[in-house]
Amino acid sequence: MATDKERREVFERLPLQERLWVLRQLQDETVGGALLIAAATIALVWANSAWGDVYSEIASFTIGPARLNLDLSLATWAADGLLAVFFFVAGLELKHELVKGSLSRPSKAAVPVAAALGGMIVPAAIYAAINLSATDGEPSGWGIPMATDIAFALAVLAVAGRRLPVAVRAFLLTLAVVDDLGAILVIALFYSDKFQLLPFLASLLCMLAYWLAQRARITSPLLYVPLALLTWGLMHESGVHATVAGVALAMLTRIKEDPGEEEAPAERLQHSLHPLSAGFCVPVFAFFAAGVDLRGQSLVDAFESPIAIGIMLGLVVGKPIGVLLGAGLTSRFTRASLARGLSWLDVTAVGLLAGIGFTVSLLITELAFGYGSDTTSIGKIAVLSASVIAAGLAIVALRLRARAYRTMYDEEERDEDQDGIPDVYGGQRPLP
Repeated sequence: MATDKERREVFERLPLQERLWVLRQLQDETVGGALLIAAATIALVWANSAWGDVYSEIASFTIGPARLNLDLSLATWAADGLLAVFFFVAGLELKHELVKGSLSRPSKAAVPVAAALGGMIVPAAIYAAINLSATDGEPSGWGIPMATDIAFALAVLAVAGRRLPVAVRAFLLTLAVVDDLGAILVIALFYSDKFQLLPFLASLLCMLAYWLAQRARITSPLLYVPLALLTWGLMHESGVHATVAGVALAMLTRIKEDPGEEEAPAERLQHSLHPLSAGFCVPVFAFFAAGVDLRGQSLVDAFESPIAIGIMLGLVVGKPIGVLLGAGLTSRFTRASLARGLSWLDVTAVGLLAGIGFTVSLLITELAFGYGSDTTSIGKIAVLSASVIAAGLAIVALRLRARAYRTMYDEEERDEDQDGIPDVYGGQRPLP
C-alpha cells in the first residue's frame, strides 16, 4: 500500500536501483546529445557552403532493392530505418518505466504523465490556432511542436545542470519517454499514408511470432534479427511509418527476469542498443535532417510564416506552459507537493528543456510537408531556431537555481564511508 509520502511528494528521492538505471540512461543520452548537436551543425554548415550541392546529392542518393519498394534515399533510410532503432530503444525505456519505474505506480505516474500530455496538447493547440486562422497556414503540421528531444536536452543539462537532482532529471526522462510514445501514436495515426491492409496484417503476425518466441524464452538472434527486419519491412510496405514497428516490438519484449536470470531480454537489449541509437542512429538522422539550405531563402520571410510562428511559439512557449499546467493541476488535485528544496521554477526549467524538439520534430516536419519542399525547409528552420531558444532559456532558468542545486547535489552524493553508495541510502545495496 502506498504511504502518504508516496501519494503527496513530487520529485522525491529515487529508490537506489532506479537511481542507478536512470544515471546510466542519462549518461548515454548526454553523449548522444553532444554527437547529435555536432552532426546537425556539420550538416547545416555543409548545406550552406560552396559544397552544398554535394550534401544534397549524398542525402538524395538512392540505394536498396526496388522489387521490395525499398529503393530509398539515404535521408529516407535514416528517417525510416535508423530511427526505428531509436524508437525501439525508446519503447524499451517506456516498458521499463511502466513495469519497474516511475510509471509503474499510478500515484507516481500521474504528475509526469499529465505534464507530458500538457506539453503535447498545448503546443499542438497553439500551432493549430495560428495556422487555421492564417490564409497561408498549414494546419497539417500540428504534430511538429509536440515532441521532446531528450538527448539534446541532456546535452544542455551537461553544460548548465550537472548538479540538478537525479529525481528532477528522471522526471525529464520520464516526460520524454511518454512524449515519445505520444509522438509515435501521432505518426502512426496521422502521418502515415497509402495504407495497405495485407502487409499490415502480415506485420502483426510477425509481431505475434516475436511475442511467442519471447514467451518460449528463445534467445537466439538468428530468429529475432530476421523477424525484426521482416516486421519493419512489412510495416513500411503497409504505409504506416516504419518506426512504429520499433516501438511495437519493444513493448512485446520481456522485461521481468526469470529466477536465476541476471537481466531480462529488454534490459540486455537496451544496454547493447542504446549506445548504437544515441551514438550513431540519431546523429546520422540529424545529419540528413538538419542540413537546410538557406542560401536561396529569406529568413525574414521564413520567420513570418504561420508555420514558423506556430512551431516556435508551440515549442518555446507552449511546452513550458503545458508541462507546468499539467504538473500543477495534477499536483493540486492529488494533493502532491514538491520535494524539499525544489520549486515550481524547476518544473518550468524542465518545461523549457522539453521545448527542445529537434529529432522527432524534424521527422514529423518531413512527414507533414514532404521531404525537400520549401515548406519543409521553413518548418526545419523553425524547429532548429526554437530548440536553440528553448535551450538558452532553460540554461538561464537553471543558472538561477544553481546554488540550491549545488546544496541538494552535495547532500545527495555525500559518501563519507567511501562504499560507492550515497549515504542517504543508509547502507542499501543494489540488486545483483
